[in-house]
Amino acid sequence: MNKTIYWENQNALKKAHEVLLNGGIIIYPTDTLYGFGCDAKNEEAINKINLLKNRISPMSVIAPSKKIVYSWLNIKESYKKEALSFIDGGRTIIAPVYDNIVSKNICGDNNSLGIRIPDHPFCTLLSNNFSNPITTTSVNRTKMPAMTDPAKIIKEFIRDVDLFIEDGNIKRKGSEIRMLKNGIWVRIR
Repeated sequence: MNKTIYWENQNALKKAHEVLLNGGIIIYPTDTLYGFGCDAKNEEAINKINLLKNRISPMSVIAPSKKIVYSWLNIKESYKKEALSFIDGGRTIIAPVYDNIVSKNICGDNNSLGIRIPDHPFCTLLSNNFSNPITTTSVNRTKMPAMTDPAKIIKEFIRDVDLFIEDGNIKRKGSEIRMLKNGIWVRIR
């Protein structure tokens, strides 16, 4: 079975959806880098990604819209409005969310979660068509640079994932990250 499909292929979304539903791991393009993705409520799949990356730490998720992000955030109304003003365009926010949005295994302190709305058509389709949040964490081993070349990604990770949705070389940097700390949105990257 071929594990690689171009993101514009008419079957890419269907295949990615099936993999996620079955607890598998995908690699997919975002507006910044390639990401490892799985159902963010599936602890076994999350553990697989942590093994691939050689680490255990919180992970971000992609969201389909600001309306959904708003419904997840467990913070004051004024902080929500601020968050939504800068979540677009390659930016991630980290803030407390309500219980049962994702597995506790990907949350940080105070049930905080990294959330993005990537500006990539495939991410939009995927997050709008899957019932749970989907993880997004850079394709690399911990402390190594994020991988951007599909040939190198295939060589390094294709045996360990169920599907690679390809979009050529993605030569951008990781997302800007803002975290809510003591009522202030602090830029941490």
